[in-house]
Amino acid sequence: MRHYIGLIHKEADSDFGISFPDFPGCVSAGSTLDEALAMGREALAGHIEAMAEADEPIPEPSDVDAVMEDPENRDGVVVLVPAPDLSGKAVRVNVTLPEGLLQRIDEAAPNRSRFLAEAAEKLLERKRA
Repeated sequence: MRHYIGLIHKEADSDFGISFPDFPGCVSAGSTLDEALAMGREALAGHIEAMAEADEPIPEPSDVDAVMEDPENRDGVVVLVPAPDLSGKAVRVNVTLPEGLLQRIDEAAPNRSRFLAEAAEKLLERKRA
């Protein structure tokens, strides 16, 4: 799984912001650091998926030293954000879930499929470690 550099910024009178040097214009924010990271993951995934659908080339992740050489990036805190897996075609599946769990998923995420895929990826990463 590829990871891209996200830069967290925080002004005294603002929310936490996150930007991606490899994807100019891909930004997000959140009132907490955790929220900014979650929103950043979603923004990056959407940005990369839109580029892939438009057959635009997806850049390789930049080296952190190269990113931090740019004076505009030096006030940001580096975080690594996983990119969505575009290696395979999406396949529709039928799953059965308890109704209450499905309601909680729908309340937590605007996209059920993406939520379940990200949750599965995280669990698989933990099992590999």
